[in-house]
Amino acid sequence: MPIQLPPAAKIAPLSIPDYIDRLSRGDALLVDSPQHVLEVVGILDSYGVVLDAYAQNLQYIADRQFLVAFPFFKYFNGEVSPQKLLRHLWHDRLNYEYAEYCMKGMLWHRDSPFAEAVEAEAFNQLAEAAIQARIRHRPLLQLLHRLFPEFFPEQVRQMVYYSVLGQFWEVMSEIFLTLAERYRQGELTAIPQIVDHIRDGLVKNAARPITYGPLVRGQAYDLLPASAGYCFLKDAAIPYVEAIFFRGTPFMGTMSYNAQQNEVPDVLGDFDYGALFADPVPVGGAGIPPTLLMQDMSRHLPDYLEAFFLQRSRGRGDLRVQICETFQKSMFCVTTATIQGLAPHPLNSTEPQAQAENCAYLTQWLGRIAHTRLAKVNGEAIAEQGLEVT
Repeated sequence: MPIQLPPAAKIAPLSIPDYIDRLSRGDALLVDSPQHVLEVVGILDSYGVVLDAYAQNLQYIADRQFLVAFPFFKYFNGEVSPQKLLRHLWHDRLNYEYAEYCMKGMLWHRDSPFAEAVEAEAFNQLAEAAIQARIRHRPLLQLLHRLFPEFFPEQVRQMVYYSVLGQFWEVMSEIFLTLAERYRQGELTAIPQIVDHIRDGLVKNAARPITYGPLVRGQAYDLLPASAGYCFLKDAAIPYVEAIFFRGTPFMGTMSYNAQQNEVPDVLGDFDYGALFADPVPVGGAGIPPTLLMQDMSRHLPDYLEAFFLQRSRGRGDLRVQICETFQKSMFCVTTATIQGLAPHPLNSTEPQAQAENCAYLTQWLGRIAHTRLAKVNGEAIAEQGLEVT
């Protein structure tokens, strides 16, 4: 059934002080509306299904494809059959390449505790032991290791990020799928309730250990032992938000990597190519990595969200663009949950010192968010739907 929106009203987009006030009251970055609730829950329902598959494959690669020289079947999760191979070749499958794209983004930015851990001497010793176990009785691989001694260690570091991202997405998938179930049961009707659900899931799993110990010839090599104390929120979730939501990587073909053109910043911290900044139009085109994710989510849209998209003027003609726009809105909700979960004090605190520290904390976050597409997304919603923002 088509959604009936209120008459349009021209209202100015929110300012940074407005957002600080909203977050301090427990509201979300994304303004609340029935349409936003439908879009965010629906897209996170689809995303949860896709993330579950991505997480399983990433962990399968990390655990079962450890230093495999030619991993032709790494996307098959150990289930190889002629039928599945034909579907794979016909591209009737999920685009696991996008999961690897995100993993390599985290590896490349190296803005997490794991970046230091995988360069430590203790890790190098464990990695070398695992490498020697893998290449034992394989003279060609032994020769390769002697000629290029940094090749296999770098592959081991990459395997760590496969596992870390897989463990992170496993938790996020559960959070998103339970969110969709609560929506279907009528428990969630507003954007702040959605944010609360995501935040509670993050907090619940905050101390969940992040470990990695692949089996090589029957022996476990604890590359990330439990004793190291790595955990879900501070060591996996926050670096993921930094690398994928904010920084990202410049899309090939959309700008020049030639240093003389100065189109790509010299400092990684100045990158603003992440999910919160992305223009949905090029994202919907071929050759742009997030298009793979949009295509995967298009295969798992709940009926109500697909019907909402199809009632738009172009229908399926720009489905991936519509999915990207909606996905971006959902990521502002996830960002809100992260900001609230990491606040130094309860955001509703009435103590002056706590309020001052919270204000400084929120100002720092919003200084980064100010140049994302948030103002555009909310400005359009406020103007087109005649919303009253309180």
